[in-house]
Amino acid sequence: MDNNKHVSIDKFQEVINIFNPCIDDYLYIMDIKNDFYYISPNAVERFDLSENQFYHVVESLQKIVYPSDFDLLVKDVEQILSGEKDFHNLQYRWLDKKGEPLWINCRGKVLNDPEGEPEFLVGCINEIGRKQKADNVSGLLGESSLRNELLIRKDEHMSGFLLRLGIDNFKEINENRGMDYGDMILKRTAECIQEAILKGQKLYRIVADEFVVIDLEGRSVDDALQLYKNIQSRIDQFIEENLYEVFYTISAGILDLAAVEDHSYYHLMRYAEFALNEAKNGGRNKSYVYLQTDYDLFQRKKDLIHIMRQAVNHDFEGFEAYFQPIVDIGRNRLFSAETLLRFRTPETGVIAPSEFIPLLEESNLIIPVGKWVLYKAMEACSIIQKKIPDFRVSVNLSYIQVLKSNILEDILAGIKKYQLKEGSILIELTESGFLESNSFFLNFCEGLRQNGIPLALDDFGTGYSNFHYLYNLNPSTIKIDRSFTLKALSNSYERNLLQHMIDMTHSIDLKLCVEGIETRQELNDICEMGPDYIQGFYFGKPYPLEQFMADFVEDKVILAE
Repeated sequence: MDNNKHVSIDKFQEVINIFNPCIDDYLYIMDIKNDFYYISPNAVERFDLSENQFYHVVESLQKIVYPSDFDLLVKDVEQILSGEKDFHNLQYRWLDKKGEPLWINCRGKVLNDPEGEPEFLVGCINEIGRKQKADNVSGLLGESSLRNELLIRKDEHMSGFLLRLGIDNFKEINENRGMDYGDMILKRTAECIQEAILKGQKLYRIVADEFVVIDLEGRSVDDALQLYKNIQSRIDQFIEENLYEVFYTISAGILDLAAVEDHSYYHLMRYAEFALNEAKNGGRNKSYVYLQTDYDLFQRKKDLIHIMRQAVNHDFEGFEAYFQPIVDIGRNRLFSAETLLRFRTPETGVIAPSEFIPLLEESNLIIPVGKWVLYKAMEACSIIQKKIPDFRVSVNLSYIQVLKSNILEDILAGIKKYQLKEGSILIELTESGFLESNSFFLNFCEGLRQNGIPLALDDFGTGYSNFHYLYNLNPSTIKIDRSFTLKALSNSYERNLLQHMIDMTHSIDLKLCVEGIETRQELNDICEMGPDYIQGFYFGKPYPLEQFMADFVEDKVILAE
């Protein structure tokens, strides 16, 4: 800076604000002496910034700089502050709103005060990994152009809709017909959409096989649905004209802009992406209109998975192993216990197993958590056997554990670790999870048999019961679900069916456990049919090990008189 011409930081901020709507890049100024930073307001939309001005520059930037790049930035800033260099030119990564790293090129010039000391660092940040503004394959404007359109309008009252379209199974077209053919499909699909849209609507290609139609003219969701049908019709016509060389469909997520409170680009794209995924998850070739309640449920699932992943990484904090007694009704004594998983945190409170277990399976966290609860069960069994030598514990396994982990090795290692005798651990498999029996399951079950580990087929009598499982999986016990038990207690046909199941089970030297017994009358009625074992609240709810020991092991109570 010329020593005779001194510009205040306020003037720089004015200039940045003037250029903010005119350029895609981000202008910035760093007040070196006051440790203050100001950047173009639109940076808040793109990066993980809460506001576009802040003090304590290096400390504040650490929150948005990709961790492994931070030392590189600090070193460069130190050289500027020490006067070693007067120009900043660094390629590194900032974090976006999703916490994903984005490559930037940050350049700046040091301006000195009238005494020749560094006063300001003034420069520009541009995304060197940013996508093109237009797409030559489809002939459409790209995502950055859509982003600019929405940024310009974000402070206005938006009415209309955003229609996000995705070609179903587009990857298969590229794999089967080649990339050039795939590009032709993208181009023709874009043309079909373009032919269907109305005056005032704009079309963009955003990623891979996805397009967005934006309507800011106040048209309704019904109009969006009709537009989607028109697009489907034109694509069907193209497929026919193309002599059915390839057949494909298109799904749509629809966003009612007037019904959405947050019109930031980041949130609009997240909502639209969610809507499109819901349409595809619903069977493809379908549309889905965004509902906040559905999105909140989706977000809760994501949050719970994150919380459980943190719990796994902190020594399974929040997970608990509970034990429910199983009674040998013939000998009127405690026979075993089923191990049941529970989860709670200070933030969430108690989460029902029906909610968190499917999420464990969906995220594959069931593999480490399942191994943890398996070993908790084995540890409990070894403790209880000091009081009841022939006691055993059952553990539920998920089909995910069988498919994606060496669970048999884990079971054998645990048996050795806790010095359990043969038959101490009973493995429970839920029937509905193993419908498509294949080599994984059959080999696993054979491995259990060869190592003397008994198997129980859980929830038998529900879903798709098929007696060929008794042959394929070779269980030692089958368990009757409470829903089936209740039917048998209230319906003569179901009662006769349960009686036949018990008789059949005994005829092939298997044992049968009836679950869900809650009252004395239910117990009396079921016992007349001759089951081997009973499980249910009548004898006891699932308890932590300490309470289970006190109630059922130490006192050796008479369970049923």
